[in-house]
Amino acid sequence: MKTFFHLHLISDSTGETLNTVARAAVAHYTEFRAIEHTYALVRTQKQLKRVLQDIEETPGIVLFTLVDPELRATLEAHCRQLELPAISILDPVVSTLASYLNAKSQPRIGAQHSLNAEYFRRIEALNYTMAHDDGQHSNDLDTADVVLIGVSRTSKTPTSIYLANRGIKAANIPIVLDAPLPPSIHEAKRPLIVALVATAERIAQIRRNRLLSLNQPEDTKYVDRAAIAAELVFTRKLCARHNWPIIDVTRRSIEETAAAIMNLLYERQHARIHT
Repeated sequence: MKTFFHLHLISDSTGETLNTVARAAVAHYTEFRAIEHTYALVRTQKQLKRVLQDIEETPGIVLFTLVDPELRATLEAHCRQLELPAISILDPVVSTLASYLNAKSQPRIGAQHSLNAEYFRRIEALNYTMAHDDGQHSNDLDTADVVLIGVSRTSKTPTSIYLANRGIKAANIPIVLDAPLPPSIHEAKRPLIVALVATAERIAQIRRNRLLSLNQPEDTKYVDRAAIAAELVFTRKLCARHNWPIIDVTRRSIEETAAAIMNLLYERQHARIHT
């Protein structure tokens, strides 16, 4: 049995930063589970008042990122009255930067989400990735940053989308037993080609759940562990022949898989610079 507690996440922007930090911190306490209350785009006293009412009704830890000094002061004063911890999660980093750079911070609400070149690069990458999902438009793979290959249900699409959100153009191509990959993948010189694999047991489980969710009859060969094992052997031999790296995603989250791919991409780019 887990012990539950309330966790209030208050942001004047999208709240992504708060959610990421909060979940990373809570993961250190496996016997506890946070009931998250997320309040995004809190930019007026009226909006904050509703948040404070909720905090009174369900007291708990308060984490926030508020730029407006009046909003911040109101929140901190209210939490002191309720004897609840209220933590501005960016303060330590901002203070350290100010000291190291010998500069005064100039906070702007939602500055990390501004419509700059980096933003439009991510949008371009996302459009590219969606257009090149599941083997589509495989004739121009040399325009990709990364090409993911793998048998069905190895998380190629969600990993590609995650990479795209980091500004990386990712195409993905399914591997079918004894079927050749599109010729363009062998001709491509620019992209990093990575294979995703998992255990036969894990893939069989995911495929079976997939068929159930679609109300489709179970395809014996599609979920057969021996058949899946043969697909994986075929994948590994293919990668060995072309010297393509392999990542086992059996016990990896999408985020961990993407991080491993980005590390490979960085190492590859670094090696090219020094050759």
